[in-house]
Amino acid sequence: MNYCLIITISLMILIYSVYYKLWLNPGSNLIQIYTPWGEKLDKDNILKEYPRPQYQRDSYLNLNGIWKYTLKEKGQSLDNKYDGDILVPFSIESPLSGVGKSLKPGMTLYYNKKIDLTKIKNKGKFLLNFDAVDQEADIYINGKYVGNHKGGYFSFTFDITDFVKQDLSNVDLTVRVVDNLKENGEAYGKQANPRGNIYYIPTGGIWQTVWIESVPVNYLKNVKMTPLYDEGKIQFEPECIISNNKILKKEKIKYIITDKTGKKIAGEIPLTEKSLIEIPKPIYSWSPEEPNLYKVIFTFGEDIVSSYFAMRKFSIAEDNKNIKRLFLNNKPYFHIGVLDQGYWSDGYYTAPSDEALKYDIIKMKEMGFNMLRKHIKIEPMRWYYYCDTLGMIVWQDMVSGGSFYNPIVALVTPALHISLPDNWYTFFGRRTEESRNTYYRELKEMILQLYNTPCISTWVPFNEGWGQFDSLKVIDFIKELDTSRYIDHASGFHDQYGGDFLSLHIYFGEIDFGTDKYGRVHALSEYGGYSYVEEGHCGSDHHFGYSIYKTKEDLNKAYRDLIVKNVIPAISKGLSATVYTQLSDVEDEVNGIITYDRKIIKLDVDMVKELNSLIQFLD
Repeated sequence: MNYCLIITISLMILIYSVYYKLWLNPGSNLIQIYTPWGEKLDKDNILKEYPRPQYQRDSYLNLNGIWKYTLKEKGQSLDNKYDGDILVPFSIESPLSGVGKSLKPGMTLYYNKKIDLTKIKNKGKFLLNFDAVDQEADIYINGKYVGNHKGGYFSFTFDITDFVKQDLSNVDLTVRVVDNLKENGEAYGKQANPRGNIYYIPTGGIWQTVWIESVPVNYLKNVKMTPLYDEGKIQFEPECIISNNKILKKEKIKYIITDKTGKKIAGEIPLTEKSLIEIPKPIYSWSPEEPNLYKVIFTFGEDIVSSYFAMRKFSIAEDNKNIKRLFLNNKPYFHIGVLDQGYWSDGYYTAPSDEALKYDIIKMKEMGFNMLRKHIKIEPMRWYYYCDTLGMIVWQDMVSGGSFYNPIVALVTPALHISLPDNWYTFFGRRTEESRNTYYRELKEMILQLYNTPCISTWVPFNEGWGQFDSLKVIDFIKELDTSRYIDHASGFHDQYGGDFLSLHIYFGEIDFGTDKYGRVHALSEYGGYSYVEEGHCGSDHHFGYSIYKTKEDLNKAYRDLIVKNVIPAISKGLSATVYTQLSDVEDEVNGIITYDRKIIKLDVDMVKELNSLIQFLD
């Protein structure tokens, strides 16, 4: 008998049991609590603001509000009988949806809404926009199939002009949604069944704004904007949709750029070519302290689009002590960040209002933070707009995918400070080529969708080995799409010795990076996790945290000691970025600065602001 094999299998079973019982903790119950905005929700006025403020037109129809829905078990077909009403864009599981049911793998969720397109001016074409539907959506107009989209975190658009010609006042829109979570390696983030501890309830269906805009027959689909800070120029790269070829010979795209003083520069660019536009001096730089933005209006024939950009530069260089540092606009700049998962106690993935969406950013700025790590989620474009306008740097995670995360990869080897090769696909949950190809497709969608947002400084393709694979190749893939930002290729665990950061998650013990022979910037990309249970404001009857304190006084003292005794001394040794866990409580987790319902701030605001003012590079 092979005793080594028996011992190995027994150890694996033990590890899995501990992982399942203590880490996932299945069986804890969610407690329904509401945010201040959820409590006063107006069902007739749901997230009505223009969804993409960096690319805005004047002719659109917001479809958020009451829709019909039905949930079908596997094998059941749509019989045009609906179960009731659902409030879009809240996921079907969330309290604010008015439903509170689960879209489980194998089930199908149908939405239906009647639309009157005479409410907006018909400019020639109608574009139907979904900002996010989890996970796969089929779209039907007046019973006819329009198209399919896979990927629960990414926006998509269909031209429905030919489907609505019969009667613009009575358009029938049906959306068919399935959510198989991990089936094909698609992004699903922290959604888990069963949920527990650091994994959360699955959220299915429409969870961001649905809207229609009317555009001319020839219209401007996108303008990719890249600031060239040192050259004092902005690069425009337009993408046009041409249905009438007569326009091609002479038409150009006109632009008017306005700086913060109201000074304007105007000109024209070719339809499909990159163009460099010189920005007159003085250049008004973007930073968290001074989030200066340049407004720009593009005109292409009858199509008029309002947008904005910023002149800013993210780079890495040595300071006067020959330590690699992050630089913003050619000056050393410490990123003082918070882990931000973007979950809400009543809307789950979806903030209950635009005011709520902005609240978290404002509060973190008031406490002296200048960076948010958007963790395993892609937000609505209005969230990035507020980071742009209020001044908040963003580290953007790619949403994790793949199959089950092996506890040896997720827990055991990290605890032993062992980095496994990430071409061990089975260990990392990326066994199939289909799963890996899906990741690349979705990563590209994310980068292109968010490319123009000035606030994003860093792409984080993998977190703690979850679905990680071939990360050095992924770095090259990202650089083909974007060379203007940092890359944290393996946040926390399983470093493959690439990217711009030596990126560690340290929740226990001294903050010590040692020496990185690859010369990368030191980033404490997760730390803290200090927890306190605020009775009556918790999202679950089970409480999880790395260090739980009995009183607020103990919590605040521990936080001060952590910063003064651990974080600040590490700066002189090379530490250049920190990400405190975390902005708010989420379900079982009680390690937020703010409670899950956003009603109580646990840490002393003035104390945190004072401590953050001490976290800086010193000459």
